[in-house]
Amino acid sequence: MDEDGEWRLQHGGCAAYRGMGVLLLGPPGAGKSDLLLRLLDREGWKLVADDQLLLRHRDGVLLAQAPPALKGMLEVRGLGVLEGFETLDQVTVGLAVACVPRRQVPRLPLPRLWRPASPPAVAGQAAAAIPPGGAVPLVALHPLDASAPRKVELGLLAAWGLLSCHAGAFAPPPSSGSA
Repeated sequence: MDEDGEWRLQHGGCAAYRGMGVLLLGPPGAGKSDLLLRLLDREGWKLVADDQLLLRHRDGVLLAQAPPALKGMLEVRGLGVLEGFETLDQVTVGLAVACVPRRQVPRLPLPRLWRPASPPAVAGQAAAAIPPGGAVPLVALHPLDASAPRKVELGLLAAWGLLSCHAGAFAPPPSSGSA
């Protein structure tokens, strides 16, 4: 996806916390919509898109919005596709969450970035190897964990720099130690 490029369709979901977007990525059945539903139950969260979203770069940031035909809709397993949710039209994305099985969630992950142009095989490669420009921090979480909504919130706060991280996904790079 080029800088200031066209909107590109992406499989996944997006919610916004106080106006900043969080992408939920993963294969069908991974639990993205379930996590999205639980985020919407928390104060400060609004729906952007479920199942499919549109992404593009503008002025060095990644933007997300719902395709017009899906705006305000959310799939709730066991109930169907429901419409009428309060939404935000377009958000700046601040975090990407890979929805993975519990055994694939690292205890202390290395900092990583995600970009829409990254094919799935390299979407989680080390942050230093991906050029800047619309890349966002990437964390892997199990979406069905009871704590997953709070972890997403904490991840976004850490990505904003509002929480310090001494080890893990948002830790600063180690100093060279030369004297």
